[in-house]
Amino acid sequence: RAPSAETAARVRAAAALLGYSRDQLASGLRTRRTRLLGMLVPRLSDYVLATIYEGVEEAAGLAGYSTVVANTHDDPDEQRTRAEVMLDHRVEGLIIGDASGRGDLLDDLERRGVPFVLVSRRNGRFPSATGNDLTGGRMVAEHLLDMGHERVAILAGERYASTGSDRTRGFLERWSAAGRTVPADRVVHGPFDAAGGRQAMQRVLDTSGPLPTAVFAVNDFAAIGAMGALRDAGLHVGRDVALVGYNDVPLAAELPIPLSTVATPNIEMGRSGVQLLLGILDGERPGSVLLPPRLRVRASSDASTR
Repeated sequence: RAPSAETAARVRAAAALLGYSRDQLASGLRTRRTRLLGMLVPRLSDYVLATIYEGVEEAAGLAGYSTVVANTHDDPDEQRTRAEVMLDHRVEGLIIGDASGRGDLLDDLERRGVPFVLVSRRNGRFPSATGNDLTGGRMVAEHLLDMGHERVAILAGERYASTGSDRTRGFLERWSAAGRTVPADRVVHGPFDAAGGRQAMQRVLDTSGPLPTAVFAVNDFAAIGAMGALRDAGLHVGRDVALVGYNDVPLAAELPIPLSTVATPNIEMGRSGVQLLLGILDGERPGSVLLPPRLRVRASSDASTR
């Protein structure tokens, strides 16, 4: 029999006096609902993923959910380990920000009926909330064509990440449509950070033949590393070599030579990922969300903006 209203009031008053707070996990054992969502990211030090997580946390909170997040360092074994830990703690669904073409975690989660969505990176048929990276790459190519460039190089990021491959593919498709080609040794893969960008740019500088007059780095931090390599080679960004990045991190506009880049609404990406996941939890089969990019032209690729 349920307690009387008077008894319930006394219990609540005693709980408040003792500083008691409800144990959500214990409550979930009864209701089978923990109101908890888990998110996997390569690393929270990454500005883009940290900003996406802000959107995830905001949207989840508005829906009455809490969130937990774990770093996987883009390692498939770590990804699986972190996912299993979260599932052991009975998260109701996963938001995966480190999807890649390596490992079989996504197929395994699907077989087990675990609700999940992807953010930042897409992967095949799985529901995702991402920027339209193909369009973003095409926008960069269009800009460099408008500026009259013919010799370009691409710092293409990691092969396993859809962000780098889609941005590169979008660029190459538009470049090819204009009747131009990019030599294979001018498309260089490497990590999405400043050190990786510097190394990739140095590999381009070490190739034979005329140097490119423009470089597209598929990540802003890789572009910043490329700036260092170009500087050390005696080349002036924005005058000798045009440079365009991707993500529009806050630092990009504040550099000594402001960086042209492509912006995607990352907070909205996180919000959209939560909405997709909540739909799946409600029994829906949502499609994917593609958010529109915007090109920010600055002095690194257009001296007239100075």
